[in-house]
Amino acid sequence: MGTIAKSELLGRAELESLITLALDEAKTQGVDQAEVAASQDTGLSATARLGDVESLEYTNDRGIGITVFKDSRKGSASTSDMSPAAIREAVTKACTFATLTAQDEFSGLADADLMCTDVRDLDLDHPWDVDATKAIEMAIESEAAGLEFDKRISNSEGATVSTNRGTRAYGNSHGFLGGYSRTSHSITCVLLAEADGVMQRDYHYTSARSSDDLDTPAEVGRRAGEKTVERLGARKIETTRAPVLYVPELARGFIGHAISAIAGGAQYRRSSFLLDAVGETLFPDFVNIQERPHLPKGMASAPYDAEGVGTYDRDIVSEGVLQGYILSSYSARRLGLATTANAGGAQNLIVPGGDKDKQALIKEMGTGLVVSELIGQGVNGVTGDYSRGVVGHWVENGEVQYPVHEVTVAGNLRDLYQRIAAIGNDQDERSGIRCGSILVEEMTIAGA
Repeated sequence: MGTIAKSELLGRAELESLITLALDEAKTQGVDQAEVAASQDTGLSATARLGDVESLEYTNDRGIGITVFKDSRKGSASTSDMSPAAIREAVTKACTFATLTAQDEFSGLADADLMCTDVRDLDLDHPWDVDATKAIEMAIESEAAGLEFDKRISNSEGATVSTNRGTRAYGNSHGFLGGYSRTSHSITCVLLAEADGVMQRDYHYTSARSSDDLDTPAEVGRRAGEKTVERLGARKIETTRAPVLYVPELARGFIGHAISAIAGGAQYRRSSFLLDAVGETLFPDFVNIQERPHLPKGMASAPYDAEGVGTYDRDIVSEGVLQGYILSSYSARRLGLATTANAGGAQNLIVPGGDKDKQALIKEMGTGLVVSELIGQGVNGVTGDYSRGVVGHWVENGEVQYPVHEVTVAGNLRDLYQRIAAIGNDQDERSGIRCGSILVEEMTIAGA
């Protein structure tokens, strides 16, 4: 195998060949087990601001990581040099490191009988035939649509068009070897508006595996303009307790705090507010959280996890009751359980909603706060204490009255999850957690 030129793009077959080389080298060095992951990523990003090109970036990154296990000790090394000599050197380094680390009885590959046997095509690979010139034109078009939306939009942080294609391959000494490519594309626009000497900022974006599923650049710009203008005239409000509605792009993060708390690492480290919570009723009985790894074009779809374990559908929360954790083979062994094929994280979590969208839920809440932006990181994963700065809109009699800022919402997540009153049908499909608007029946809202 010759040295690969820096400009050459590596496909699945090339990456798998390099993995085989590394695994063969690890075997000759006498390790008990080994795993290798290799990747090739290419991308283009163009940003325009005030009608001119602000930045243009092309990426071409590659790398290979080797982990070996010897006598319950683990060693890892990585390199971006994909030549055979560099790969062999990385394997040697990993083997050396494995003689220096402490023994860990829980380390090692996932069980051989759990390896994926069908690396199915999940329709994740949709290269976008867009060059730098076209990307710049689209960015300018998006920003222009936003700037023209309202005369109070006085400035811009720019619009960005991005495309990325990545190929991943993984293999281990169990004999598993697989790989696939996936793409992601996006258009983002960030605008600023001014009224009475006060400026407000907001943005909008679209993202998808296929460019055919993106909103048009003009639609992104107009929506960014609409959201920015809606913030003008923001007020402070008095401290109170009232219902709070999270818009879909924030609702997924609200659910994500629970997912982090049931991850294997948080559980075996005993650092979770949902410690030993399997079998407990964490949510109202209409709340379900489903993992669906094989959704075509899904933003977190994967035929196997980071250890080669075949992924599968399961219900993590059913009728409000927690059914299981998010486990890799290592965290599962630490807990005396079996892996859930979640090395590397969960794949496509779906939170089914009811029959109402955001506007219907606003009417249902009567008086309360719609949260459209979260500020700060005030979430304690150990205690569940939750306190976030927010920007949003105040609602009375089921109608939005005015924008608000300099507000904090607070509570404890265990209690707040029980207070979920409704989940909307307006699912946001732009990430690995698909969730609609979430209405919490009451939270502490700290204002002026």
